[in-house]
Amino acid sequence: MEIKFERNSFKKRLHSMLNVDFRRMFTMPLLYIMLLVCLATPVLVLVMTSMMDGSVTVDPQTGEERVMEGFKNTWQIIGAVSGNMSDMSMDITSMCNINLLYFALSVLVCIFVSDDFRSGYSKNLFTVRARKGDYVFSKTVVLMFSGVLMLAAFFVGSMFGGAVSGLSFELTGATAFNVICCMLSKAGLIAVFAPISLLASVFAKRKTWLSIIISLFGGMLLFMTVPMMTPLDSTLMNVIMCLVGGAMFAAGLGAISCKVLSKSSLA
Repeated sequence: MEIKFERNSFKKRLHSMLNVDFRRMFTMPLLYIMLLVCLATPVLVLVMTSMMDGSVTVDPQTGEERVMEGFKNTWQIIGAVSGNMSDMSMDITSMCNINLLYFALSVLVCIFVSDDFRSGYSKNLFTVRARKGDYVFSKTVVLMFSGVLMLAAFFVGSMFGGAVSGLSFELTGATAFNVICCMLSKAGLIAVFAPISLLASVFAKRKTWLSIIISLFGGMLLFMTVPMMTPLDSTLMNVIMCLVGGAMFAAGLGAISCKVLSKSSLA
């Protein structure tokens, strides 16, 4: 009697890893907490800034008066038109917008991955069946998908918040197609920020606090480029650049993550 062993191909290994990671992600309460935060944050920001718009504050030391300026248009929380962006703008409309989502994604990635090392799941996984490349590829896909869900939740919350606060939905200097390209471009950049956090997580392993600090620092270095790459009047060229850049970052940082896993202890 001839015994044949079925070859465990890359496709089968990856399919198994993706099934496990998707199941773990969607049974993790943290994902739904993050989605709820992404949904509620733009509503709170738009409503509160609308209430404070036009209010005057006085500096007690200098006596200087400052007028609080909130969002004038719902689309400002999504992005600004290219010609209206100022390089060093630090007002509330340029800081409290959808781009903050990338930092929230870093927290989700770090907690999700570090849980593998704290529980001993990763050590058992690599011992029994998985390869480092399969692990990194699967995590990248699952985390990017989760990031897109967070992006969609923020967009829905922004539309609801704009309606509640009575802000205008008029598009000035952009079209509906540009807005779609803007969101697709931001989705493409998830492939940049998620691998950064993944690399920080496989480096720090059990130390969640360390991985979060490293990933936030890495994200801050690229944060100022996000508005320039994904303006509200984005075109297909912006989408292509973000997708290509995201693919390059995901491949490069993924390879580095595999090296880190291979050269360091899994405990």
